[in-house]
Amino acid sequence: MLEGGCQCGAVRYAVEGEAAHHALCHCADCRASSGAPATAWMAYASESFRITKGEAVAYNSSGDSWRHFCGTCGTGLYFINETALPGLVDIQSATLDDAAGHTPGAQIQTAERLPYMSNLADLPEFGRYPGM
Repeated sequence: MLEGGCQCGAVRYAVEGEAAHHALCHCADCRASSGAPATAWMAYASESFRITKGEAVAYNSSGDSWRHFCGTCGTGLYFINETALPGLVDIQSATLDDAAGHTPGAQIQTAERLPYMSNLADLPEFGRYPGM
């Protein structure tokens, strides 16, 4: 079983079983909802997912797409689209308690990827904020 939740702890979830996929999504809709250049999604069968604390707020971002987030801190938590992904709940895998233990296996919607995301390895790296 995996567990996760929002930044403030108001909403928690648990999921069991094997992931159907785990991918970084580069679509404009994910960027707009997360404020990040890509979002990591891990899909599970709907019946294996449950909210264990609190209640997420739902937003219809486009057609059949429902994005669920914490109404207190704003953390994006999961996504449901019964047309595109029937029977699945897509969890934002960075919200898992053990997010580092789950590496995405693919990048999707790369046709919408921001150009600079293709060359991240070329950028300078700093272990912490530069100058601190």
